[in-house]
Amino acid sequence: MKTSCEYYHVFYYAAKYKNLTLAAGALHNSQPNVSRTIRLLEHDLGCQLLIRSNRGISLTPEGERLYSHVKVAMEQLQSAEEELKMLTGLHEGVVSVGASETALHLLLLPVLKKFRESHPQIRIRIQNHLTLQAIESVRQSLVDFAVVTSPASVSDPLKSSSLMHFQDILIGGNAFQSLSQAPVSLHDIQHCPLVCLGEHTMIYHFFDDLYRRNDLTLNPEFEAATTDQILPMVKNNLGIGFFPEKMAQEALASGEACRICLKEEIPRREIFLIENRERPLTVAADALKTLLIESS
Repeated sequence: MKTSCEYYHVFYYAAKYKNLTLAAGALHNSQPNVSRTIRLLEHDLGCQLLIRSNRGISLTPEGERLYSHVKVAMEQLQSAEEELKMLTGLHEGVVSVGASETALHLLLLPVLKKFRESHPQIRIRIQNHLTLQAIESVRQSLVDFAVVTSPASVSDPLKSSSLMHFQDILIGGNAFQSLSQAPVSLHDIQHCPLVCLGEHTMIYHFFDDLYRRNDLTLNPEFEAATTDQILPMVKNNLGIGFFPEKMAQEALASGEACRICLKEEIPRREIFLIENRERPLTVAADALKTLLIESS
């Protein structure tokens, strides 16, 4: 299209108000400039669009036909502008986040509460996943980004950013109180039933590696589907289990669980932000990401 879009912009207001002075005011321009632009448009199109008289202006049949199309285009553009203003002003929008259980409780939930207080119009969708599932949901663009716990490895086009560290501890119920009196080794507790996530999870492989480095085999008697299930199983004396220290504090304080101190060091783990380099974040998603980084 050779004709300048600005010509159609000016024509829209002239045809809308049927008055060049009012059109110039809406455009923050001068009436002579509006008249000149209309003449240039008429020249480009090879037909008269407006009929000027002492009572104002009216549209020719060609002008009416053109205005019916330009009006739709301008209203669509104005609607798009308003929509973008709402989005960039964080007055509306949706953020979809994939999260592993531990990352959700240790970091994401408090941040979501703060974000919601600042931006109540933004809708939040949380997809609760295992770490590998959450990473894959980012790869497939099913979520804006994911917040997961280590171990977690990604490859292009995904990237990971460390948000915080946390510590796992070994805990038991009242039936295992005797193990909390003095530090014990992994060899000392081989006979104790162990509660752990399944072999298909990254956390299983994390503790399997810990056991292997101490010439032991990880062989849990009870398999939990999620991290949240480990604590109630431990409190009911089904076995001992590794659990994030911060998430165990309430049960430890109430006496429903006890801490079993190990002689071996349990490596600290991390919470990562996973995002796709090839998929720019929306304004709302970027605002939540920024708050996550600041809060961590």
